[in-house]
Amino acid sequence: MTSPSPCRCSWVHDDPIEVAYHDREWGVPLHDDRTLFEFLVLDGFQAGLSWITILRKRENFRQAFDQFDPAIVAGYDATKHQALLQDPSIIRNRLKIQAATTNAQAFLQVQAEFGSFDTYLWNWVNGTPLQNAWPSLDAVPARTDLSDAISKDLKKRCFKFTGSVICYAFMQAIGMVNDHTVDCFRHAEVRDLV
Repeated sequence: MTSPSPCRCSWVHDDPIEVAYHDREWGVPLHDDRTLFEFLVLDGFQAGLSWITILRKRENFRQAFDQFDPAIVAGYDATKHQALLQDPSIIRNRLKIQAATTNAQAFLQVQAEFGSFDTYLWNWVNGTPLQNAWPSLDAVPARTDLSDAISKDLKKRCFKFTGSVICYAFMQAIGMVNDHTVDCFRHAEVRDLV
């Protein structure tokens, strides 16, 4: 007899990729600059699409974007952009592809100024994830005053596809906020990682 599945956030479907992402990554505090850059790019590509679409193409994105090495992506030229536009294994959107290069350049500038992107980003929450206690998915906001402020600052630093809603999704993904609903088995687990 199999044991029942644990209760998860209601946005999670039966797709094994989405279940694994929710159970292992989403909301876990992340401090690795390259992975932060990966999520920043992927959240930009997700705009207007479902997250599962991005998750299913994540390995393809890693291959296409040189494992999300910002120093390499920052040097992409028109020829590389054209090659990416021809790659059916990723999302082929000219503005989002160009934004990845622009964001890599801005990312490197932030690293130079703060020592790491991690330091810049986590300063917004004094290095400590915000712990929420949402009763249901309906209660979780799409943006907050903090995501508004981060978005405004990123735009000032020339980042693209970093509106407040994208910034909040990014904050959720990298664990700046714990937005697992209280009935989800990961809520307490992620809270206790701090």
